[in-house]
Amino acid sequence: MLRTILLILLILLILGALPLWPYSTGWGYYPSGGGLLLLIILLLLLFR
Repeated sequence: MLRTILLILLILLILGALPLWPYSTGWGYYPSGGGLLLLIILLLLLFR
């Protein structure tokens, strides 16, 4: 159950980090870098 919720949250974070909207073009690598950090933390917690 917890893994499913974390997977859904991760997919939403990845989709939210894509620079598809005009106002998000100036963000640079900040959203994707934060998503990558969260992905690494989640992988460490899940497969420990």
